Amino acid sequence: MTAHARAHPHPPVPITPEVDFVRIRFAGDSGDGIQLTGTRFAETSAQFGNDFATFPDYPAEIRAPAGTTYGVSAYSINIGKTEILTSGDQPDVLVALNPAALKINLPDLRRGGTVLVDSDSFTAKNLAKAGYETSPLEDDTLAQFTTIAIGISSMTKASVAHLGIGAKDALRCKNMWTLGLVLWMFGRGRQSVIKWLNAKFKDKPEIAKANIAALQAGNAFGETAEMATELRRFSIPPAPVESGVYRTATGADTLAWGLYAGSRLAGLKLVLGSYPITPASTLLHILSRMGDLGVTTFQAEDEIAAVCSAIGASYAGALGLTTSSGPGIALKTEAIGLAISAELPLVIVNVQRGGPSTGLPTKTEQADLLQAVFGRNGDAPVVVIAASSANDCFDCGIEAVRLATQFMTPVILLTDGYIANAAEPWRIPDMSEDRYAPFPVKFRTDPEGYHPFLRDPETLARSWAVPGTPGLEHRIGGLEKDYHSGNVSYDRDNHQRMTNARVGKILGIANHIPEQTVDFGEDEGPLAILGWGSTYGAIRIAVRRSITGDLPVSHVHLRHIWPLPRNLERVLSRFERIIVPELNTGQLTTLLRSQYPKIRLEPMNKVNGQPFHVSEIEAAIIKALEG
Repeated sequence: MTAHARAHPHPPVPITPEVDFVRIRFAGDSGDGIQLTGTRFAETSAQFGNDFATFPDYPAEIRAPAGTTYGVSAYSINIGKTEILTSGDQPDVLVALNPAALKINLPDLRRGGTVLVDSDSFTAKNLAKAGYETSPLEDDTLAQFTTIAIGISSMTKASVAHLGIGAKDALRCKNMWTLGLVLWMFGRGRQSVIKWLNAKFKDKPEIAKANIAALQAGNAFGETAEMATELRRFSIPPAPVESGVYRTATGADTLAWGLYAGSRLAGLKLVLGSYPITPASTLLHILSRMGDLGVTTFQAEDEIAAVCSAIGASYAGALGLTTSSGPGIALKTEAIGLAISAELPLVIVNVQRGGPSTGLPTKTEQADLLQAVFGRNGDAPVVVIAASSANDCFDCGIEAVRLATQFMTPVILLTDGYIANAAEPWRIPDMSEDRYAPFPVKFRTDPEGYHPFLRDPETLARSWAVPGTPGLEHRIGGLEKDYHSGNVSYDRDNHQRMTNARVGKILGIANHIPEQTVDFGEDEGPLAILGWGSTYGAIRIAVRRSITGDLPVSHVHLRHIWPLPRNLERVLSRFERIIVPELNTGQLTTLLRSQYPKIRLEPMNKVNGQPFHVSEIEAAIIKALEG
């Protein structure tokens, strides 16, 4: 059915009773502006005071044929008055702007949820592209949902007709018409969106006016239209939050700022050598806009040139940084070995994505853990840490810089597509806090007794001398070095000693990182859920709900993957069973079994390009405790 606005007034739509959270998903063709719509709704929710978490889900095709399931783009957001750590298992509200979007996302919609569709797009041609034999608006496909079918396209064109723009440009405004209606459904204001539109299209005021007119029209429709089907409104009060200044930020944002902050705390210039790759390119984009802060960015011709330029920057006394995803990290491997051999500080960010080779470029996965820990020729150890959320990326960026500079070693920092693209409220930190104390680098300047591989007796880190420092001329490279002079050496006993020194240096870092703690729940018991990276939110909520239901379960989450925290075996040994959820086929489980063969670990694996649902982990908890 298609809803039409009526001219005569009617009683206002009642607002539903207050709820803790609501999950919304916007979906449409990749050209419908879905990501923009979602981010604007997230911004208004942040300004309202809700806690929230988002999950942008991009199509893998750069530009799939319009109207096909291959080109569906989606943006999920979970807003609430309580702590929100995931975008939610099942949306309560699905906005589908074409049949393909409905086809792909309807299976996820909660039974009894609300589906809002653009009825104008349900043409015979579009239905065929989506694989529908009959229109789901006319059969029982949507029987278990509250369905609101509105001629969004035609109403959008009508709302901007007075501006005299073409039909194609008019249709591009339908995401704003939809956003206007959804803002009304959730009691959110429009002024921040209007301000953003005016700023974005300041050089094209006619486009700004059209989008604002569509936004206002969609909002007015919610106020004035009589619906044959109930058009629900949702009441979600602001969430209680710690006082401070907040902004909406993705993991890519906070990681870029954390890496910059780390370089400042170390007293170094930050130099990025990078090559574009999904989903890591955003870091290059963000850091390239920080030139006025002293950040140097270099977009190389390939991955190898990118990492080599970062190594050169570190050799010259700056902090070298390189960013990529799994395929690019594979290409950088030999050069990373050079940084290990030369013992230079280097931060390597791997924003993980799905599959081997090209795989699933826009989908999330955690399948590069073993690549990070072991994926190099020779005994070539590096430090590996993993961020657990967009908020955690800031501190992880600083930690990566600290470890790289203090121990003169490459550090691999793992995030993934989910963390990089997802947004949440981020409290801007007070950098005067003790945890952000500076750790300034001390370059070697004294030539007395110098050779480039003199080691600190505590950290085993070699000294760092900037080329050109008088009396400290030296040579480094990929060939093995003599332990006592730094000169090239092929002596077999010396190679044993140097290998032991490199491995020992990395293992010794366990004494300089925090001990492992239980993140949530008791310190011992029948069951623990052990996670790393982006599984944090789903595990935390599942464990919290289970504890509320009197189930004895705890949550342990790793930041430091290699070396492992020195007390980790002791922490894990206090639990009878440990479930390890991973977005791979069991890589952390494999690593931990090699180190702690007596610990009972049970893998829980998922590799469909989507993050874990809270319900999946809850079900695993119940099954384990019942068993």
